[in-house]
Amino acid sequence: MKNVYEVLRQKEIELTRLEKEVEALRLVAPLLSEEKEMNSDMVKPALATAVNGPQQTIRIPAPPVVPAAQPVRAAGWDETAKRWP
Repeated sequence: MKNVYEVLRQKEIELTRLEKEVEALRLVAPLLSEEKEMNSDMVKPALATAVNGPQQTIRIPAPPVVPAAQPVRAAGWDETAKRWP
């Protein structure tokens, strides 16, 4: 049977990693969408713009980045945690 505190620690590490990945994606997503819009504008033929007229780009603001809360640890976790020298 696995040690409950070890499983809890592994889940906390995984949660921290996922929070960092989500934060990185939130930072990069607007940059990628702007780059994609710029590339699609270059590919459009000039005739389509002349016939249809200029089109307005709708931008959806990204949610503000909120620092992640520290994970809550179970009682007694500090006593059983491995100590680094």
